[in-house]
Amino acid sequence: MDSMNAEIFQKMHSGQLYLPGDENLMKEQLGYIDRLYDFNNTRPTELDKREAMLKEMFAEIGEGCYIEPPFRSNFGGHHVHFGKYVYANFNLTLVDDTHIYVGDYTMFGPNVVIATAGHPILPKLREQFYQYNAPVHIGRNCWLGAGVIVVPGITIGDNVVIGAGSIVTKDIPSNVIAVGNPCKVLREVNEHDREYYFKDRKIPSELLS
Repeated sequence: MDSMNAEIFQKMHSGQLYLPGDENLMKEQLGYIDRLYDFNNTRPTELDKREAMLKEMFAEIGEGCYIEPPFRSNFGGHHVHFGKYVYANFNLTLVDDTHIYVGDYTMFGPNVVIATAGHPILPKLREQFYQYNAPVHIGRNCWLGAGVIVVPGITIGDNVVIGAGSIVTKDIPSNVIAVGNPCKVLREVNEHDREYYFKDRKIPSELLS
C-alpha cells in the first residue's frame, strides 16, 4: 500500500474527512462490489456456495450465518464483522465504508439499513464530495425489525429489540425494547417476556426447560 492509499485508509477508519472518489480506492471498492454482484446472483439452492462467498467477502463471519439476497453493501462486506448465527432477511443494506460489528444470534428483518458513512452539514464541503465515517456496534442476540435504520457511530447493546421502522440516532443500552423516530427505549425486557412470546400467546413450557 503506497503512502497516499495508507493516508486515505487511515482517514476512512478514524472519522476524518476524506474524498471517497480517490481513483485507487474506487478501483479496490469496485472489486468488492463485483463479488457482491456474484453473491446476489446465486441460485436459492446454492447455499453452500453462498456461505463460502460470505467467508471470502466479510472481514469476519462466524458459523451458521445466513443473508437472504438481495444484499447491498458499499464495500461488499469487506469492513463487516459478524459473529455466529447472524440472520438477515432480504434487502439488508450495510454502508460499510468503515467497520460494522454484529454479535452472535442477532437478526435483521427485511429492509434494514446500517450506515457508517456521513457527509458534512456545511454545503461547501458537500459540493467537494467530502465524507466521514463512524463505526457501528450491534450486540449479541438483538432483533432489528423490518425497515430499521441505524445511523453512523451508534452502539446497540445485547438482547435488544428495535421496533420495525425505527431510526436509531442514539446509543441503545442492553436488555431493552426500543422504538420510534428517533428511536427511544420503550421498556426493559421483563418477566412478562419470559412467559409470553406475542400478545397473549404463551411460550410452550417445553421451550422453557
